[in-house]
Amino acid sequence: MSSNRLLQLLEMQESDPADTFVLFALAKEYEGLEDDSEALHYYQQLLEKDPQYVGAFYHLAKLYERQEALLEAVSTYEKGIAVAKAVSDQHALAELQSAKLNLELEL
Repeated sequence: MSSNRLLQLLEMQESDPADTFVLFALAKEYEGLEDDSEALHYYQQLLEKDPQYVGAFYHLAKLYERQEALLEAVSTYEKGIAVAKAVSDQHALAELQSAKLNLELEL
C-alpha cells in the first residue's frame, strides 16, 4: 500500500470529515496495511455517519473474522442483511447471507 495514497486520503478526510466514501477508502487502506485497529475505527466512524452504507458491513464482518471476533462478525452480517433488505440491494444481501452462512458452518 502506498503511504502517499494514505496521506491523500487523510487530507481528503480532513477537508470533508463527512465523506463516507473517503472513510470507507481509509478503512480499506488501513486493512491493506494490516492495521486492523485503524481499519475498525474508520468502519465504525463510517457506519455512525451512514448506518445504511451497506458495503461496509461485509468488510467490517470480515475484519472481525480475521480478529477471531466471531460473534461480532455474525452480528455485523445480520445488521448488514437487515440494511440490504431495507435498501433493496439484492447483490449485497446475497453476499452477506452467503458469508454469514459460511461463517456459521465453521462455528
